[in-house]
Amino acid sequence: MSFEGKTVLVTGGSRGIGKAIALEFASRGADIAFNYIRSHRAAAETQAEIEALGVRCLRVRAHLGDSNKIRQLFEETNTEFGKLDVLVNNAASGVQRSASELEEKHWDWTLNVNAKAPWLCAIEASKLMPEGSSIVNITSQGSSKVLPYYFSVGTSKAALEALTRYLAVELAPRGVSVNAVSGGYVDTGALDYFPNRESMMEAGRSTPVGRMVTAEDIARVVAFLCTEDASMIRGQVIVVDGGYTLLA
Repeated sequence: MSFEGKTVLVTGGSRGIGKAIALEFASRGADIAFNYIRSHRAAAETQAEIEALGVRCLRVRAHLGDSNKIRQLFEETNTEFGKLDVLVNNAASGVQRSASELEEKHWDWTLNVNAKAPWLCAIEASKLMPEGSSIVNITSQGSSKVLPYYFSVGTSKAALEALTRYLAVELAPRGVSVNAVSGGYVDTGALDYFPNRESMMEAGRSTPVGRMVTAEDIARVVAFLCTEDASMIRGQVIVVDGGYTLLA
């Protein structure tokens, strides 16, 4: 489906899964906005790739742990495009430690970015969205399964999935659909921060399909959830893991 004439905001859209999602929508004709917090170079390169597809692109440096920066992000998006049709809450952060080793500041940081920010972004987005718009949250299997070093992130993703269900009901009368996509192990730079990266990579390759899930696999499902064909899918978590979690 074409998204020509639509505006899509992807949080954390400069790299990894977020970048793949932004490029997927851009390839279908959508104008793109995304935020980033660290690498100006990566953000500029992503913007150039998006614009090379013949669409407009806005990049905003904004830390989503700061509610003022969230408001700024949506104000700039509205100023640039005048509306918003799709929000993808992709940005995520966290400290890879067990519960006994985690510090309170690590908990606050993770929950602010991974749970509070998607809530605030969804509310700001809904103010700009016409009927028929969509919000998609990016979650992971750590929300329901216990993974090594994943205590704070897994807890935050469980909160994100609950948030998805509540917002799906609250925003439905306004014509906004809300769903989530849960990916399996995806080979992005995010895995570099895990002490058990190699075992995660091995697990990711052990799907019934015989290969790892790619960022592009995630992106295509996100795009589908924003089409009219998916209009009656509400508050659901769509698992994209190549069948890995089916295995005993």
